[in-house]
Amino acid sequence: MLEKPDIEEELILSRLQNEYGLRVIELTFLPLGADMGTAVYRVVAQNGTAYFLKLRKGFEEISVTIPLFLRSQGVQEIIPPIETKSKQGWADFGEYKMILYPFIEGNDGFERELTDEHKRTLGAALKAIHSAQLPPELKKSIPQETFSPQARESVKSLLALVETRIFDDLTAVKLAEFMKSKRDEISRLIRRTEELVLEVQSQTLDMVLCHSDIHGGNILISDSSDLYIVDWDNPILAPKERDLMFIGGGIDEIWKTKREEAVFYEGYGETEINLSALAYYRYERVIQDLSEIGKQLLLTDEGGADRERSLGWFTSNFEPGQTIEIAEKTVT
Repeated sequence: MLEKPDIEEELILSRLQNEYGLRVIELTFLPLGADMGTAVYRVVAQNGTAYFLKLRKGFEEISVTIPLFLRSQGVQEIIPPIETKSKQGWADFGEYKMILYPFIEGNDGFERELTDEHKRTLGAALKAIHSAQLPPELKKSIPQETFSPQARESVKSLLALVETRIFDDLTAVKLAEFMKSKRDEISRLIRRTEELVLEVQSQTLDMVLCHSDIHGGNILISDSSDLYIVDWDNPILAPKERDLMFIGGGIDEIWKTKREEAVFYEGYGETEINLSALAYYRYERVIQDLSEIGKQLLLTDEGGADRERSLGWFTSNFEPGQTIEIAEKTVT
């Protein structure tokens, strides 16, 4: 979130001391991320050590257990959470869960251009994640792909809503007008996604561990040029195309050319890609973004400074060369 949540800092400091034994001398809110249920801070302890603190609503244990497991399996591109004094990967904090990590100085993939070596490293790391042999108990705790129609139905409802409701909030008014102007295009997106999901469900695809959100904001490049995959809030068992859709999918500016995609696959290795699955996930990602942003802006007045930025993300999908056009070109 961009705006600092209404949480007394003394409560955060007290909890950090009780759970982690940290005497904190500096606590700085960081206006990062699009998730309205997650607040992050930079924490500096009395001994000068810096930490990255995440306060998250809607917490799932796998967001902690998966990175701990992957790091134990030798995947170095993971930053595991720091355990509490009671050897747990998180601490309760009211409606939030408190998760503490080492603070890695650096920039994300939106802020810093990835070198060829970074792209190869990312490819090799994703291959290791997709190849991980999960213990049965851990595997049972991870959601499995269901190809849910929830986001598609949500966007259909929002399309109906903007035709009948009068909005007071200026950002909501702008979004409603934009959606009405793009009604036919959005309806085509939904229909094409529904066609692709039927095609993919008729095939037998291997389900592997996927991060599910490999965009530039979840790639961290340290000041010493090490690459890390961060934000394991939504891992899933799904076809590998669930992650590979990001490579050249228009989600960010990392993959600007076919050459850059090729460099990634030098690290990932040769693999057969199911283009129908890749296209489905690219379409579905657009639908999910339209749904989440639409619900935020049309059904609530929450977000403050985030609202105009969210509107920009919504409309950018429809621009030439962006996510919708790339999805359409995946399978011609």
